[in-house]
Amino acid sequence: MMSRAKHGSVFTLWVACWLLFAPAAPAVENRYVLVLYSNHRLLPANLEFEAGLRETLANSTELNAEFLDYPRFDGESYSRALTRFLREKYALRPPVVLVVAGEKALDFVLRHRAELFLRVPIIHAAVLRSFLQSRPPLPADVVGVPIEFDFPGTIELALRWHPHARRLVVVTGASARDRAWEAELRGEVSRFQDRVTAEFLAGLPTDAVLKRLSELGSDTVVFTPGYFEDGVGHLFSPRDAARLMAAAAAAPVYGPFDTFIGTGIVGGSMPNFAAMGRQAGRLVNDRLAGGAPAAPRLPEMMPKAVNVDWRQIQRWGIDPSAISDDAIVRFKTPTLLEEHATATIVATVVLLVQAGLIAGLLFERRRRRRIELAVQQQRFELAHASRLAVAGELTGAIAHEINQPLGAILSNADAADFLLASGADRRDELRAILADIRQDNVRASEVIRRLRAMLAKQPVDWQPFDLNGAVRELEFVLRAEARRRKVALDLRLAATAAILLGDRVQIQQVLLNLALNAMDAANGLPEARRAVAVSVERDADRLALVVRDRGHGIAPEHLPRLFDSFFSTKPRGMGLGLSITRTLVEAHGGRIWAESSPGAGAVFRVEWPVAGGAGTAEPA
Repeated sequence: MMSRAKHGSVFTLWVACWLLFAPAAPAVENRYVLVLYSNHRLLPANLEFEAGLRETLANSTELNAEFLDYPRFDGESYSRALTRFLREKYALRPPVVLVVAGEKALDFVLRHRAELFLRVPIIHAAVLRSFLQSRPPLPADVVGVPIEFDFPGTIELALRWHPHARRLVVVTGASARDRAWEAELRGEVSRFQDRVTAEFLAGLPTDAVLKRLSELGSDTVVFTPGYFEDGVGHLFSPRDAARLMAAAAAAPVYGPFDTFIGTGIVGGSMPNFAAMGRQAGRLVNDRLAGGAPAAPRLPEMMPKAVNVDWRQIQRWGIDPSAISDDAIVRFKTPTLLEEHATATIVATVVLLVQAGLIAGLLFERRRRRRIELAVQQQRFELAHASRLAVAGELTGAIAHEINQPLGAILSNADAADFLLASGADRRDELRAILADIRQDNVRASEVIRRLRAMLAKQPVDWQPFDLNGAVRELEFVLRAEARRRKVALDLRLAATAAILLGDRVQIQQVLLNLALNAMDAANGLPEARRAVAVSVERDADRLALVVRDRGHGIAPEHLPRLFDSFFSTKPRGMGLGLSITRTLVEAHGGRIWAESSPGAGAVFRVEWPVAGGAGTAEPA
């Protein structure tokens, strides 16, 4: 027990010595700033000023505010009571910087500084330059940027935007501050006396002011700084007074404070209370950082800017082009470009690129269409030339087909002449001879008609037709050519109609080219092998034209190039027949190929979709 007590006493003695001789903890730096406002807490100008001030102050700065509530409270006894209150409230914790907002607050602090915060540096803000010029120079540790409310600039602005105005109505109140504004305005308005007639509504009851404003004509503009007190002692903030006047007035209302924007006034040339707060905040930061702002570095005056309410510009028919580019325009609905500039520019660029691509594609489509039409025209010309070349090969067969009816006609004519020379009455025989002549003439005419139809240079005519009928129409010339070449021709048609959509003459040209090639392949073969078979086949959705010969066949190395232009296995061939044939087949949505076994002949097979089927081709 004694040991434990002894150890406890030693520990207690050690703690006591440490507390006695340990170095004191560093004191936390006092960054306490007090703002003293001239007017009451909810004055819009004070709210705007404090927002700008707090926005600029360093984060570690503590801010407190007091309000003189002028002009509601004033007088020497009130000043003594407020001085005593502030001295006792901040006796134990004085601010390191004092900000005074407004000339009333600055005047109060300078008069009672010795009793309040003698060595605390002072930053003044929202203090009129005329007030500073009317008093002795400020102490060196009292700095700030003065302001000036642009009464004449706002009136000039109103007269410029309303060139037909002939009357100017000025509204002020009854408090000491209001009377000071009235005195200043009477001096400023005199410079406009050659342009407008001025009327002052000063110190009147609010009801009387509103009634007079509601009676104004279209040749009038109104200027007011608002007022703190009307003629019957009712208290207002200048902003609230301006709102009432703008709502009642039958003429446009202008004012000098940016806190009025949004109350219904048009606008004016105005300093900005938030900017005043930010300027004061920068000066406070300089003081807290240990520096003292040099007077030459401070702006001579807080800047002013034209502020307008776009809704009032539209309401009173003001020409938007009269508003300067540097004016601050409020309540204007932003255009799509203004609100979403980047997105709008990107979308515009994309649309322009798309439009360019579409235009390019349309141009390319038109160019390709012209090329396709030119190719079609060339194909048409080439196909016609090919038909003429085929006609040259068929000259013997054609001559034979025409000579047969012509020879029969001549024989019948000789017989008729003999009967007439005999003098016998043989009219029945003469009638029979005339019928034969007529039949042979029709036969020759039909041959010529078919040849003309096949060889004529006529535009492509896409129509559904029966492939069986097209083949049958060429039977006479194919059989004649086969007889001339001593080739057996076997024609086999489909059992049912084989309807194909396309140009009848071009499909007949395909048949002629393939049949003549097959007859060429049979040339020089033994009689038993000189045979060509042409057949039309049909299944559910396809038509086929098949041409077979029993010639020597096609060499395997020639098959891939068989349909190439200018490729031929014939000694005097130009290599265009099969190329043209493939072009005509593919133009009709079909396909053609050849099959061959050396020594066993060749088979050329052409397939098309049945007209009306899913694969039906249409003209390009």
